[in-house]
Amino acid sequence: MAIYHLNIKIITRGAGKSAVAAAAYRAGETIKNEYDGIAHDYTQKSGIVHTEILLPEHAPAEYSARSVFWNAVEKSERYCNAQLAREIEIALPVELTQEQNISLARRFVKEQFVTAGMCADVCVHNTDGTNPHAHVMLTMRPIEPGGKWGQKSRTVNGRKIPTVDWNDRERAEDWRKAWAAYCSTALRINGHSTVLDHRSYQRQGLEQVPTVHMGVAATRMEKRGIRTDRGDQNRQIEITNQEIRILRARINRLQKWIAEEAANTTPPTLADVITEILHQPGRSKLTNLKYAAEIVAFLQNNHIGDFADLDKMVGAMNGKLNAINAERKKAQRRIETLKEHIMHSENFKNYRKIKARYDELYSLYTTARNATGFGAERRAQKALDAANEYYEEYRPQLAMFNSAEEYLRGVLQGRFDPKKLPPITKWREELAAKTAENEALYRQYAALKDETAKTEKIKKGAAEIMRVETLERTARKSWGVEL
Repeated sequence: MAIYHLNIKIITRGAGKSAVAAAAYRAGETIKNEYDGIAHDYTQKSGIVHTEILLPEHAPAEYSARSVFWNAVEKSERYCNAQLAREIEIALPVELTQEQNISLARRFVKEQFVTAGMCADVCVHNTDGTNPHAHVMLTMRPIEPGGKWGQKSRTVNGRKIPTVDWNDRERAEDWRKAWAAYCSTALRINGHSTVLDHRSYQRQGLEQVPTVHMGVAATRMEKRGIRTDRGDQNRQIEITNQEIRILRARINRLQKWIAEEAANTTPPTLADVITEILHQPGRSKLTNLKYAAEIVAFLQNNHIGDFADLDKMVGAMNGKLNAINAERKKAQRRIETLKEHIMHSENFKNYRKIKARYDELYSLYTTARNATGFGAERRAQKALDAANEYYEEYRPQLAMFNSAEEYLRGVLQGRFDPKKLPPITKWREELAAKTAENEALYRQYAALKDETAKTEKIKKGAAEIMRVETLERTARKSWGVEL
């Protein structure tokens, strides 16, 4: 079934990223970055089903070549902390064919971004046929009508004013909403009834815990029959959501029944219910006594004396369910966030020595490149080859480190220190506490479920008595007996 996923991030030089490297990886190509001289070879990458460059009408035609385009972007940015590109990752509907998904992604990118003046690099991936998605890399700087790069901002009265609105928070919400609409339309046109919504369950007013994003690696493992932590978490969430829906339906039925019986002119009191239960035919006196004793104990423990009190209790149960559900969703979100913090912290810790060694090798190349004299060029090339060889050997570890560093910078912001480890112990302690909190909330939910069952038992007893009274009235009227 199609899922909604749209993630936006910025590729920055300050975080050690390169637009050329990112484009080469997503397209599975070899591109040399003219800014730093590093060649990025990802021709062995699998799962790439489609790539294309989409340009505004006034963009130079040569930008249709990926290497020319992204090197031009790198060249246009002078600062070491420059924002190079915006990447939007979108999940494509599994119900659609590959051609339909490519057409959907192309239409979305053209109409939402290219018409606004951005250049776009679209790469559609689908390694194992179960996780179709697209990576869309977009330019941050506008292109002037003459084909030259424009300014990101202008200074007016000492203040920087953006020349485009691409970084406004409202635009991100617009894009997210638009992608849901594009997907839903494509699904409907191709005969599918699924409708996607960009809003969270809370914003939609849905009382359920959101599942966690599986990711490519976990999805592949689950496809091969290997259980993963995220897969187990999602399965448990699905069970919980089903139980919540069932409990909500039961509480709603109780409230409806109480409202209907309140309209009865002569409803029996709860005392009448107990009395009648004690004398019901068809069951032994002992059975009736046990049944009545359970109800009496429940009524006394909950201070219920009439149907109005019962109505209040069901209303309180409803409020309690809402509170538990809201707290569980909040705890689940924090648990997932903490797991993400811990995973990136471990990658940062485990691979920082590898990154330090690569930085050292690249620094040697930079020094050699700036040197002069006999053999300087040969020494620079040798240093570059050594750096590239090390990079290729430890490419996955370096990629995970860079991703972890960028993630932790965003999380810790001004508190991030690349020379120190992130507060992984503190996050683990909070994770343990949040997990315990989530388990306690589930116990509260189980207790509420038990209360609902007991309340339904009272309803059943009262309903039986009302049915008997109705039959008696009907019989008396038919025989002309005064009530």
